[in-house]
Amino acid sequence: MKTNANPLHQGTLTFALIFLLACLNGKAQEGKRVSEFIKRDIPDTIENGKVLLEINPRYEFVDQDGLEEANAFTVRTALGFKTGKLYGFSGLFEAEDVTIIGNEDNFNQAGLNPGGAGKAIVADPESTEVNRVWLGYDNWDTKLKLGRQRIIMDNARFVGNVGWRQNEQTFDGLSLNNKSLEHFDFSYGYVYNVNRIFGDDHPAGDFDSDSHILHGSYDGLSFGKVTAYGYLLDFKNDSPINSSDTFGASFVGKTPIAGDWSAKYHAEYAYQTDGGDNPIDYEASYLHLDAGAIYKEFDVGGGMEMLGSDDGNIGFSTPLATLHGFNGWADLFLATPPDGLIDTYVYSGVTMPYNIPFRVFYHEFESDSGDTDYGHEIDAIVTKKIGKNWNLLTKYAFYEGNLPDRQKLWLQVTFSF
Repeated sequence: MKTNANPLHQGTLTFALIFLLACLNGKAQEGKRVSEFIKRDIPDTIENGKVLLEINPRYEFVDQDGLEEANAFTVRTALGFKTGKLYGFSGLFEAEDVTIIGNEDNFNQAGLNPGGAGKAIVADPESTEVNRVWLGYDNWDTKLKLGRQRIIMDNARFVGNVGWRQNEQTFDGLSLNNKSLEHFDFSYGYVYNVNRIFGDDHPAGDFDSDSHILHGSYDGLSFGKVTAYGYLLDFKNDSPINSSDTFGASFVGKTPIAGDWSAKYHAEYAYQTDGGDNPIDYEASYLHLDAGAIYKEFDVGGGMEMLGSDDGNIGFSTPLATLHGFNGWADLFLATPPDGLIDTYVYSGVTMPYNIPFRVFYHEFESDSGDTDYGHEIDAIVTKKIGKNWNLLTKYAFYEGNLPDRQKLWLQVTFSF
């Protein structure tokens, strides 16, 4: 269990607070009998709740130059319950377990298993923990959550739950979302602890945080949405070098062209400086441009993502991102190189017969500062949804360049309820 945030205590307090706050609600004060509250309202809140269940078995193969092959067969099981609303209040509790099937030393669990030394890393160590536990309030076009929760901003490039890995990243703190103004969406979050994907036993398993998330968007335009954000990340313990202040804006949209053709586009810029107690004084820029076309079941496009560098000393940092979704699935660039990174890519996709989507990507990598050619990568994915509850996935990544060549293969089945 994660001890620093006392999640089990949070779970007990969450549901106790639902009961207490509802008892103190105005309706109770207007003379509603406590016995009626207990006999009707509490059972209704539970009856209107929802059981949360996800089972995710996955095989991951990694072949990397200089290391032994990794074969990781893991199963993620998440089980929880979300209550119905009671005078605007609700609560959620979810536990998560990651189990390794077979020999636990068939892969390197991010350095946690000495027997896996010399093998390629698959960052899915065994763990059992409280994944989410929060108390929420929803009224007046405002949603408030307090506790351990999932936070995903936009495409998760800066703040995400790292949902691809078996142990999800969650955040301890407070989040607020308001949509009281038409077409406007405002969010604020305060994070005092980040529960990272490596689990409790890893030295980098948590970020002790004093961070603020600011986000606002406007979708009243027929051809796209404008977003502005500020991410003020301040990490204490052993990770102050990840502290930064980032301010940026994006424009994302899709518009018809002619007939069955439509265009899609994404333009984003951000500026970052050191924040908190970061020992390095730096500044760096971020730029992402993407454009594509869609015709019936086909789509094609390309773009460029730049994570800039401060004269080769340190690169633009996104420590809370769902990093696997960017700069190639082989995960060579989970940390931005000191001389930055420019990822130029093209992609194409088609929905095949039996409603089976297939997508392929090609990346060329080079440095922002200097003239380093980092190599190239090919990625491909096939998925198939079966009914409401099942999803099948096959995914492949192949990188070669002046970093160790690496290829990865995933086979995955997901059941969710």
